[in-house]
Amino acid sequence: MTLLSADARLPRYQQLRDHLLEQIANNRWRPGEAIPTEAALATEFDLSVGTVRKAVDALVAEGVLERQQGRGTFIRRPQFQSSLFRFFRFESVNGERVLPESRILSIEPLPAPSAVAEALGLAPHAEVIRIVRLRLLGAQPVLAEDIWLPRQLFQPLLEVDLDRKGPLLYPIYEELCAQVVASAEESLTAEAVDAVHGRLLQLPEASPVVVIERLARDYAGKPLEWRRSRGHAQHFRYRIDIR
Repeated sequence: MTLLSADARLPRYQQLRDHLLEQIANNRWRPGEAIPTEAALATEFDLSVGTVRKAVDALVAEGVLERQQGRGTFIRRPQFQSSLFRFFRFESVNGERVLPESRILSIEPLPAPSAVAEALGLAPHAEVIRIVRLRLLGAQPVLAEDIWLPRQLFQPLLEVDLDRKGPLLYPIYEELCAQVVASAEESLTAEAVDAVHGRLLQLPEASPVVVIERLARDYAGKPLEWRRSRGHAQHFRYRIDIR
């Protein structure tokens, strides 16, 4: 196969890196699956093994691929399950750490508000899907989440009961929509809760809440999801080890 690039001025390994990333984003290989050996890729693209190794090294350094000793090179599957709970700590009455339950309150298509369209790189008023989700400890809501997705990519979500599919959304995105979240950027702020989220969290209006904003992307860097998670300030914890 002849390796084509939008910019032939790029070094050959960079062209291959870009091409492999595009194929990963298009699901030629699935997360957790091994890619062909460097020798096989060199034959496929008529390149030297050294050039292929440099391209693979670049994707390993970026966290897209991971080498497993004696097994090969695999598409890395990011682990997001505990991300939110780096900042919020929830404990039972006897002090044991617990994870909140998840409940979908609503899922609906609507035109994108301007902030959502900007975050997701969509045209103004493009169709999006909004998911409102609560995290609860028993009957007590502790986190309220607004999750926004491009409707064109996530239409199948409107046709299922998400609560019956399990508490983790990213595996559902992959299973139903063939959309894989490969990376995310998070920012953390604090604000006074508004009336709507105050009702959801059973807090008086203007009570302090901590807000975690996340923009999730696929392997090619395309935005897939924008979410804002608001949590009781009393559960917020921040810790860092400085050495």
